[in-house]
Amino acid sequence: MSALAPLPQQEMHTLYSKHHGWLQGWLRARLGNTFDAADLTHDTFERLLLKLDRPLLRDPRAYLTTIAHGLVVNHWRRLEIERAYLDMLATVPEQMAQSPEERALLLEVLCEIDAMLDQLNPKARSAFLMAQLDGLTYGAIAESIGVSERMVKKYMAQAMLHCLQFAGDKA
Repeated sequence: MSALAPLPQQEMHTLYSKHHGWLQGWLRARLGNTFDAADLTHDTFERLLLKLDRPLLRDPRAYLTTIAHGLVVNHWRRLEIERAYLDMLATVPEQMAQSPEERALLLEVLCEIDAMLDQLNPKARSAFLMAQLDGLTYGAIAESIGVSERMVKKYMAQAMLHCLQFAGDKA
């Protein structure tokens, strides 16, 4: 099998039938429930199917575990964002409450923003969030994260460029 070739259908079928049950059990042990484990097992194989630059699978379980672990982390992050969002919604007066559809769309956007910000280096992400959410000056941000004001300007430029590129990719 070539290092960059998609898995032939028969090999994918064999990989799926050999490792599906094991992977679902591995995920169930980490997530504590069968339903999320089944969803993430499906998502893991889907990612593998869609991956164009797939390496040779000398150790399929290690490769599947790596993909699944990333999905578990994303799942936990999404749950954390959802909890924070629902906590915030609980403080909103009932007449201003959003429909379930609006809440689902907003939650999806929040998760996309989180994923985008996660791609930034930690100091650039902190500087950007302090400026955008807390309204801090570059001087206050520099003092807070222990860098020069000039470095904060550089971080902000990186973050803004990243946001523009991310938005361009979504369009």
